[in-house]
Amino acid sequence: MASLFTAQKAHTAKLDAKGKGKRKADDIDVDGDDKRNKQRVLLLSSRGITHRMRHLMNDLETLLPHVKKDSKLDSKSQLHLLPEIADLNNCNNTLYFEARRHEDLYMWATKTPNGPSIKLHVQNVHTMDELKMTGNCLKGSRGILSFDKAFDETEWGKLTKEVFTHIFGVPPLARKAKPFIDHVLTFSILDNKIWFRNFQIMEKDPLQPNGPPQTSLVEIGPRFVLTPIRIFEGAFGGATVYSNPEFVTPASVRSVIRHARGDKYRQRKEAQEETSKRKVLRKRDEDALAVSKVFA
Repeated sequence: MASLFTAQKAHTAKLDAKGKGKRKADDIDVDGDDKRNKQRVLLLSSRGITHRMRHLMNDLETLLPHVKKDSKLDSKSQLHLLPEIADLNNCNNTLYFEARRHEDLYMWATKTPNGPSIKLHVQNVHTMDELKMTGNCLKGSRGILSFDKAFDETEWGKLTKEVFTHIFGVPPLARKAKPFIDHVLTFSILDNKIWFRNFQIMEKDPLQPNGPPQTSLVEIGPRFVLTPIRIFEGAFGGATVYSNPEFVTPASVRSVIRHARGDKYRQRKEAQEETSKRKVLRKRDEDALAVSKVFA
């Protein structure tokens, strides 16, 4: 394989010397390393996603030029088919969005076919069209990944950082990628949640275009919050590597809210019954000199 690679580079160099042929991808020097980054991501969702979830997926597809989008998965209980679908699409990473009850969104970030896989709960979703931020970036450009230092303080944070680097890091030789870096993808940990933001790198102050260069960041979107639920050893299953003990399912939260509303209703009805009983107890018997008896 190495000899073929060397021969191909020599042939390309001859074509460039003659001024014929197009520039090959192998001729691009990537940080002085001959190892090619061949990360490809499969992006798909389950049935039952809402318009907000669909717009979030479209925003991620726009930001990541090495993503291949596939049709929806019909069954939520057949996640073992996803590694095969990723293999058919020549992808070694998978982003699977799972919708529950048309309001809860879960994201699977998986290395296929051997794992690991991370299941996260997606909250506070705001898409690009919804935010209408002033930031902008070139479609297909590569982004810088910025991780909070808190990722290196825990084992699950280190594993999550590595998986996100493979998924959100655009390879320099991706087919749809452009050789520009003009935005930053930030991942921050706060309250045991991962906060995602996307910023444009501004080289000049827009208020002073002819002034000295001044680097600043302007948010583009989208933005969302990820709550890690569980990390599995395999792809979409296997032994549990990490489990978040502080995670509470959205269904449980809604159940508590409904019970709280039911308690308020019950307390209000009990108070009305107590008021009616007190009125009955305070009622006096009719006297012999009452108006109704004297003028009967």
